[in-house]
Amino acid sequence: MNGLWILLLLIFISALPVLAVIIWLRVRRFPIGLSWFLLALLGGALSLGIAAILQSLFPKTDEATMGILLFKIFIQIALTEELSRLGVFSLLFGLFRRFERSKNTETYTPAFSAITGLIAGLGFAVIETAMYGVGNFSIALVRAVTSAPLHGACGTRIGMAAFHIRAAPGLALVRLLYAVGIHGMYNFMIISPGIPLVFPILIAFTALFSSVQLIRYSGS
Repeated sequence: MNGLWILLLLIFISALPVLAVIIWLRVRRFPIGLSWFLLALLGGALSLGIAAILQSLFPKTDEATMGILLFKIFIQIALTEELSRLGVFSLLFGLFRRFERSKNTETYTPAFSAITGLIAGLGFAVIETAMYGVGNFSIALVRAVTSAPLHGACGTRIGMAAFHIRAAPGLALVRLLYAVGIHGMYNFMIISPGIPLVFPILIAFTALFSSVQLIRYSGS
């Protein structure tokens, strides 16, 4: 199997959760149309580009101390990616609220925001997996299975943070820090050779499971 087919296989594996979420939304009858679903996926891809620009602004260093490693993982990577998501979601939700006011409807809820974040996280993960697939195959293979649950879980919390950022900024900050925390822990474990791969996998899927419960609670 050549490199192109391996890359396509990785993308296919990482994109399977997108299909699973489509089926779940249909079964649960959440008010998420196809156009908004695609827009959320696009928003996730856009946030990846913004994060890449922000990360390029950090100075490069050849030092490999634990402090520098933690700074890179939690601040340069996790924080910039979650802040990028928060910015994109805030823009999307602002446009959506204007649309709702013009149509006199009320779909914009915490559950709607959380689901949008989940979808955008999946879009982010598919493209990120493709980028890793060009480089390190072993890391890309693990990310193909775990990146979508991880980014979906983080996106869920950032989506809710964007919803609460005006009315409850303290709660929005908690959601943001929680997303940065689980994102950073996942990245730290996945690049640490002494830590078994089962631990980042558990973090990713546990975070996703709790996100699903969060969506259900918000929609009840």
